[in-house]
Amino acid sequence: MPIKQLFRPLAADGDQTVLIEFNGQPLRVKSNCTVAAALLAAGISRFRSTPVSGAPRAPYCMMGVCFECLMEIDGIASRQTCLVQVKAGMKIRTQEGAREWTIVDLETAHDA
Repeated sequence: MPIKQLFRPLAADGDQTVLIEFNGQPLRVKSNCTVAAALLAAGISRFRSTPVSGAPRAPYCMMGVCFECLMEIDGIASRQTCLVQVKAGMKIRTQEGAREWTIVDLETAHDA
């Protein structure tokens, strides 16, 4: 079943683009926007998978509330792509499974 693209550029603002790497492949995307907006405009619709069922997920709220747009950006996992400005040379990867959590030792963190 074909899916109608919900996100598309509205007005040409000089059609400036940047070259990024997406899942190991070069991809030219619209500049001057967030990573999420640039990828959606480029036709990318799968950003991550759910940890339980593996179902594909994509941006939902586009304002940092829902965490559906998590991807690995420049080697850092669980980045909210709707809050990160796209830049030339970024290396972006689809995130699979659960978010990564950093365990903090509160006793040593408090002393620091």
